[in-house]
Amino acid sequence: MNVLTRLATAGFIFSIPVFLVTANVRFAAGDAWFYEQGFRRYDADQATGVSFPDLDRAAEDLIRYFEDDRSSLRTQVTIDGQETALFSEEETSHMRDVKGLMRAVFRLNEVSLAIILAYIGGAVLWTRERTPRQLAAYSLAGVGAGLAAIGAIGAFAVTGFDSAWTRFHEIAFSNDLWLLDPDTDHLIQMFPEPFWQDMTYLVGGLTVVEALAVVSLSVSYLVFGRARDGAPETARARSGAGD
Repeated sequence: MNVLTRLATAGFIFSIPVFLVTANVRFAAGDAWFYEQGFRRYDADQATGVSFPDLDRAAEDLIRYFEDDRSSLRTQVTIDGQETALFSEEETSHMRDVKGLMRAVFRLNEVSLAIILAYIGGAVLWTRERTPRQLAAYSLAGVGAGLAAIGAIGAFAVTGFDSAWTRFHEIAFSNDLWLLDPDTDHLIQMFPEPFWQDMTYLVGGLTVVEALAVVSLSVSYLVFGRARDGAPETARARSGAGD
């Protein structure tokens, strides 16, 4: 196994958990229904003074903002009969930072998928330097690494989500704009900490289910593929013995 092949295999293994996690983060961040349910579960209308229809439209605008080229999020809503900006300048600046983070997650999702497809297409289907059995084994390795990391993070989050959430912000952002006031800032009123805890569980749960699906397919191929691949060898051995 040459150096390039080793690097390609390592890239494939690493890309599996990265793809699964980033794909689910992207799904959750773009799911308007999840936002709407969170608004109703945590009474965002009462906390913000904004009606649910306006909050729902704000969620859709936020989802578009993550994907489009706008530099600032300028969402208008009606409060006490007056049309006004939903977010303050500080909140808008923080959302600019969040958009940068989300765009990085989206690109990481796309790059990891490209690596996975390129490895399968190049090493398995084109050059045949790797067999489908090896691909299944490497997939198990990638899932194992991902589940170990997710399990460690999940255990930390369950035992102390507050501190984990704070630590995440300290690492992800280079400023303190994320320190919002729940009494005045609509952003944190719309998305209180329990909302993010729910999203964390959603992303983690989806990732585990998908990882188990990969494990099931890989193990099934390793078990039943072995029996199928061994059949010709057994037949040839018997034929040789008869001769």
